Amino acid sequence: MEIKNISIIGLGLIGGSIAKAIKKSSYNFVVSAFDKPEVLSKAFNENIINSKLNSIEESLNSDLIFLCLPVAKSLEVFDNIAPKLRENTILTDVCSVKNVFKEKWDKIKSNGIYIGGHPMTGKEKGGFDNSDSLLFENSVYILTENENDNPLFADLQKIITSFGSNILHIPAKQHDVISASISHLPQLVSVALVNAASLKTDSYNFLDLAAGGFRDMTRIASSDFTIWESIIANNKSQILTALDKFLYDLSLLSNYITNDNYKAIESYFENARIHRDEVPQKTKGFLHPLFDLFVFVTDNPGAISKISTALFEAGINIKDMELLKIREGAGGTFRLSFESSEIVEKASNVLKNIGFETA
Repeated sequence: MEIKNISIIGLGLIGGSIAKAIKKSSYNFVVSAFDKPEVLSKAFNENIINSKLNSIEESLNSDLIFLCLPVAKSLEVFDNIAPKLRENTILTDVCSVKNVFKEKWDKIKSNGIYIGGHPMTGKEKGGFDNSDSLLFENSVYILTENENDNPLFADLQKIITSFGSNILHIPAKQHDVISASISHLPQLVSVALVNAASLKTDSYNFLDLAAGGFRDMTRIASSDFTIWESIIANNKSQILTALDKFLYDLSLLSNYITNDNYKAIESYFENARIHRDEVPQKTKGFLHPLFDLFVFVTDNPGAISKISTALFEAGINIKDMELLKIREGAGGTFRLSFESSEIVEKASNVLKNIGFETA
């Protein structure tokens, strides 16, 4: 393998996870990184990186550069370092918009190689502290270029495959069309749905009655707009097209309901069910849903520890935990979130066997 030295610009959730995945791989790379001093110190002290970069420009000494910043900042750094790449140095980013980078690359002269990337995975919480070497396991990792005769391109693919990812080649423009429909549109719809349902009367707050289905559909509505602003700005045309299609479907459904056309509504539901079943169940995608289990916990010391220990011993990983309500002097109801409905069932059986009530 020609790649020996790797630099990572930005050790947030994705960049930090890449660094950790590289360190856990069978390859013996020298990994350097650029970020805030406190983040670099933590990564260095945990032996995740071999050295700290004092400037972004120092990454140009590497064979491979992962650009892992938010879109707007990534574009700014891209403009700076892409023209300065050494011969055969690979620059790849992880942003969820791709064509804007491709258009910029096509206009510059550089001795290096640019390969757009988009790992289709993530978590609700970002930052280095939430990064995970297993984040890419069973995920789709999109690359915008097809494999060619340059051996370094194959090397990059080997590195990404070592993360546990499945590589998919999609041209940059087509990637943005797809992203608009299955990533950017759901984000905007989730935000709109929360705003539309956030109604109050003198007696009721509608959201007080929102249950699991509503939470699942709107989990991403709390995403940070500072991240989404540049995504929307740089994929505006495709997002507007996706919104127009969605609005058309809503108007169609509204028309069916207005005219009591229940046969058409039934067909509409069935069509959605068929297409929903086509969504891969064993791979992560743009959105990674969680599955909930509700557990009543009595007000006794060590109850939470008992739950976590039992699930750990059964090889079950809790993805999220939330205390929903407390019954004074009796206990509380917890929501535990897992990766699949199968794991929920397994967890439920484990907890019932040790005396917990689940739903």
